Amino acid sequence: MIYDLDGTLVRLAVDWDAVARDVDEALRARGVDTSGHSLWEMLELSDETGHRDIVEAAIADHEETGAADSDRLPLADELPLDVPVGVCSLNCEAACRVALETHEIDRHVGAVVGRDSLATYKPDPAPLRSILDDFDVEPSAALFVGDSESDETAARRASMDFQWVRDRHSESK
Repeated sequence: MIYDLDGTLVRLAVDWDAVARDVDEALRARGVDTSGHSLWEMLELSDETGHRDIVEAAIADHEETGAADSDRLPLADELPLDVPVGVCSLNCEAACRVALETHEIDRHVGAVVGRDSLATYKPDPAPLRSILDDFDVEPSAALFVGDSESDETAARRASMDFQWVRDRHSESK
């Protein structure tokens, strides 16, 4: 069983508009034109311009603070399970770990892959496949629970079943 983090197990207390402003400022200070780019487009742009470390640090700072102040969501109460549990997130790995520790569910999670854990991130299937490899589980025997189109796409690309968090939570009522 693999879960997304933000919007699935917890809700990070992050002002994403403030994150985008900070990233925009960091890139503009280095002469990068960010006009018309969303936060995630600026992250991709930072790869092209050689400023990924600066952008990652700006985003991670907000995420880690937001993880410490996050809200636990009802699906977190599903843990522990009698199967291996992983977390695959677009948030940085450190923020994932902070949120899991804050809500005392870290001991139930055997693998965490964040946006910065590998060379690629969701919706690329590599992060999900990495967790499956850690658990020695075939994609056909796994389920990814998430809250976004990116999550659903990643699961499909990894040949895994996918379930929306809203559907899973409504089933447990």
